Amino acid sequence: MPIPLYPEFAPIALDMRDELYPALNLSRDGISEFTFSNLYLFRGTYGYRIARLPGGGFVIEGSKQGKSFFYVPCCLPDDAIFDELMTGHDYLKNLSESQADAHRLSLEARGYRVDEDRDNFDYLYLRADLAELSGKAYHKKRNLVNAFLNSYRYEQKPLSRENVADAIAVLDEWRSSKGVDGDYAAAREALELYDRLGMRGCVYYVESAPAGWCLGEPLARGKMFAIHFEKACDRYKGIYQFINQAFAQSLPAYFRHVNREQDLGDEGLRQAKMTYRPCGFVKKYRVTKGGAR
Repeated sequence: MPIPLYPEFAPIALDMRDELYPALNLSRDGISEFTFSNLYLFRGTYGYRIARLPGGGFVIEGSKQGKSFFYVPCCLPDDAIFDELMTGHDYLKNLSESQADAHRLSLEARGYRVDEDRDNFDYLYLRADLAELSGKAYHKKRNLVNAFLNSYRYEQKPLSRENVADAIAVLDEWRSSKGVDGDYAAAREALELYDRLGMRGCVYYVESAPAGWCLGEPLARGKMFAIHFEKACDRYKGIYQFINQAFAQSLPAYFRHVNREQDLGDEGLRQAKMTYRPCGFVKKYRVTKGGAR
């Protein structure tokens, strides 16, 4: 299905990947939502629909908690279309830092507000830091990893058609132990379609039984790797810390940074992400009308 020209929108479909992927991959900011797989896998969660902009690029609309929003991942449209989109939606979400730097003054001059959206900042880590866990700052992480390594016989295997079922078994146990679905549907579909979506990952085994998995993809022109999903059987103490390090070690060195996505304002998740000492953030901005927030 071809992506329609604005103002027509269509639901995001798998066969749009060939048209959408190259444009998203050229974005240098590295916003974790702006990959085809992320948009496709969460299309049901946010009701995503997409259109091509007349001057190039795309606009994606969705809704969250009763509020409508839109993304313009590649470039801002002309003023008339932008104003029309702002009139028809509650806010623009995930304006990149480079876009904010380039357009903030003109947007504010036209009566819009441009605000940092801290809850949606992606956490950036140096791949080498996660792989090595060296220095005093990572002392507790190293202890947990070492305790895991000393307690269990483990194995790491690249995600493949042969072990997708093992990863799904871990996902099923994860959902059962948490008692909530969370991102179960998106994670399961990611495993089932990982090859068609261009994702890569690993499955981890403890005493030959599937115990965890990690899945993500390159972004920011191949200079960054985004971790979209990481699930494990937490009855194995230290397994998440082990997976975090082991997967970073498995990534090629040309991935200088690992993007571990946002905390969504969850204080517990924020604290956990900060303990890994991020080297920076992929900043995102929200644009609203007038004095609204």
